[in-house]
Amino acid sequence: MRVSRLISLVLLLQSGGPRTAAELAGQLEVSERTIYRDILALSAAGVPVYAEQGRAGGYRLLDGYRTRLNGLSRAEAEALFLSGLPGPARDMGLGEALTTAQLKVAAALPDPLREASARARQRFHLDAPGWFRDAEPPPGLAGLARAVWEDRVVALTYAGRKGEVTRTVAPLGLVLKNGVWYLVGRADATPRTYRVDRIRSATVTEEHFGRDDAFDLPAFWAERAAEFERGVLTATVTLRLSPHGRRMLRFAVEAVAYRDASDGAGPPDADGWVTVELPVESVAVAYTQMLALGPDAEVLAPAELRAMLAEAASRTVALYRS
Repeated sequence: MRVSRLISLVLLLQSGGPRTAAELAGQLEVSERTIYRDILALSAAGVPVYAEQGRAGGYRLLDGYRTRLNGLSRAEAEALFLSGLPGPARDMGLGEALTTAQLKVAAALPDPLREASARARQRFHLDAPGWFRDAEPPPGLAGLARAVWEDRVVALTYAGRKGEVTRTVAPLGLVLKNGVWYLVGRADATPRTYRVDRIRSATVTEEHFGRDDAFDLPAFWAERAAEFERGVLTATVTLRLSPHGRRMLRFAVEAVAYRDASDGAGPPDADGWVTVELPVESVAVAYTQMLALGPDAEVLAPAELRAMLAEAASRTVALYRS
């Protein structure tokens, strides 16, 4: 484990520029004390690593030093061909570039690893879009991808909740979530998200924008996705669930709502039923979700929802009785 970490440390330092112990510790997911010990170990092994003092200082390698430790293992070579999704890459206009890059990498690999691409293709297929969705990418996606790559400002016309708006956006990145593309862009000081299929027009301008080196797209998306999931669940429903209903709940509600309900479930009664507090978006949405659970869920509160389900049950009985 330590040998692998030392190799990663050398490759990070070789990638250019001084790096502080804190930066290296964050990238390797270890403590700063571990980095100090590893730097000493590299020096003892003859790797010319030294520390630069000052505000812009940090650890770096002697100029001109290159390591030959960047050979790939079999597992790394096979994983490399799973690192990109061909469908989304094609949608962004990068399909040909991805294919060419993979061919070049495969040609550069030694003979024992040359079949890595075929092995990965035979064993794994990553199909990102959700079921029952259009296979066609949203119009303008390739242009937005080009703007993201080239750091060019984009003039958007976007169909928002209150009608169409025009924005000038610095496109920071694209995210594919469950078959839906989102653009993360900065129209002012705060990055925002835009569904690409709601962008009515996108004009890539000649103006370039500066990126904030501290901006982390995966971290930003994870934080906003969690905020969105929590933000829409503004009401609570008290339920009794049969054992079967408890198993089926995960398929009827949002994942975050299911987790909260499961974590707070009370002890089973004599018949195995449990009482849970379920976060929901609204009574109307909860009504549809509870219909999917049928007689395996009993709503205890709110009374409004209980009455709606009782009326639906009465109409159902009358329909089938006739």
